[in-house]
Parts: sequence; C-alpha cells; structure tokens
Amino acid sequence: MSKKNKEPKSYAAAAEELESIVEALQSDHVDVDQLTEQVKRAKILITYCQTRLRNTEEEVKELFEE
Repeated sequence: MSKKNKEPKSYAAAAEELESIVEALQSDHVDVDQLTEQVKRAKILITYCQTRLRNTEEEVKELFEE
C-alpha cells in the first residue's frame, strides 16, 4: 500500500505528516504536479485526526459516566 493511501500509525504520526505537508505548501517546495496528491493526502490525514479525536472524546465521556 502506498503512503498516500496508508492509514497513519497514530494521531501523532498523522499530525506530524500533516505539518510537513503544510510547511512544504507554505514554502512553495511542492511541485505543481504533486500538489493534488499532497492535498489528497492532507485530506486523509485530517479525516483520520478528526475521527481519532471524536473517538477519544466519546471514550472519555463514557469513563466519566461510569
């Protein structure tokens, strides 16, 4: 499975990869031909992070309801 479709190992890994994509985009180090792929990967990472945060929030709420 290629990196662009691979799920991150952890929230921290996803955040780190997302940060590196943002830095590359801000510094104009992304070739126009790679721009679409980088944005697609960023979307995957953002979705992963949002899901992890939602799941963690639900788990913490459940712990306090016990």
